[in-house]
Amino acid sequence: MRLAAVKPPRLQTETEGERNATWLELFYDLVFVATVAMLGIRLAADTSVTGWFSYAAYFLLVWWLWASHTFYADRYDTDDLVYRFLAGTQMVAIAILAASVSTGPAASTAVFAAAYAAARILLLLLYARAFKFVPATRQLVRGYLIGFGIGATIWVVSIFVPEPGRFWLWGIALTVDLATPFVMRKAQAASPLDVSHLPERFGLFTILVLGESIVAVTVGLGHVEWQWSTTIAGIAGLSIATGLWWIHFDNVDGRVVRRKGKGRAWQPTVWIYSHLPLAIGLAMVGVGVEHAIVASDHGHHYTSAERWLLVGGVVLALAAMVGIETASRRDIRDDLRTALILSRVLVIVLALLIGLVGNLEAPVTVLILAVFCGALVLTDIVVASMAEDHQAEVST
Repeated sequence: MRLAAVKPPRLQTETEGERNATWLELFYDLVFVATVAMLGIRLAADTSVTGWFSYAAYFLLVWWLWASHTFYADRYDTDDLVYRFLAGTQMVAIAILAASVSTGPAASTAVFAAAYAAARILLLLLYARAFKFVPATRQLVRGYLIGFGIGATIWVVSIFVPEPGRFWLWGIALTVDLATPFVMRKAQAASPLDVSHLPERFGLFTILVLGESIVAVTVGLGHVEWQWSTTIAGIAGLSIATGLWWIHFDNVDGRVVRRKGKGRAWQPTVWIYSHLPLAIGLAMVGVGVEHAIVASDHGHHYTSAERWLLVGGVVLALAAMVGIETASRRDIRDDLRTALILSRVLVIVLALLIGLVGNLEAPVTVLILAVFCGALVLTDIVVASMAEDHQAEVST
């Protein structure tokens, strides 16, 4: 048995070797699985436009909480006793945060603000350690401590401000947080993120969100009797999730996270932040599939809001994939890459047209979207085969 000794933070991205997620990082992600699930329940209870905007806003805040901690771990994590304690304490805060966004009696924006503030303060403590023990990145960390410190202070103040003023303060705090990396971009370029570890972390988060679609199929089927319509909707819903997984992960390339002086400045930013709409879209698909399965039961009406929840999720996820593909650097011919991007754009347009058809039943809607995703998978297979043939010709 290995005890987690106290080891000061060090800059992990100085070496070119492969890095993988630690067991603690995988365990840490589980609390976000619970949070995304709670947000999904919230969206399922209110599929209106107001409900969607509320869901998207909360998701943005939760995603940024995960991403900002991941950025720290990517650069400085030594998996020591102090880091485990602070990360574990942050998990407690996030668990409380997850309960506060529920639709039950525990729902409270004041508790959400307090939990969020606690999580941000714990992140500041981690960066304070990095400031002390990693002199090479003190300029960068000083900027983070100032910017994130201002944001955390606003979160603390928001606890004592009634709604809707509390929400305005949240927006200001988030703006300060998001602006901080932009202001510190030159210092960040001197301490780049890891080319192997960070893409894996974002990939794992995407997988966790995709898991909500699998859960949605089982939950939806559990709410209805076995019928052809509900079974078809369930299989088609699972096919959509599988198709989206396939076309995303078959085209992931982490080389966009550049080393010093390599790549274009805009690529890492687009690549990283495109994962936010990707996660939101995939989570929406899960909730949309569950509603479609229930609506496929006899006697249930499939509303326009429910249809757009599913269609919008697919569209948002595909649009994010276009952004990720555009920002990535891969060993593939330009014409083949253009074909991949255009195929996704075409399906986005077709899916939007499906959303505009007001009389489509739930199983038909899910089935058509599944066919669209299947077509994208076939396109990827053809493009991959052509790319392999081209590589073989070049090598010979």
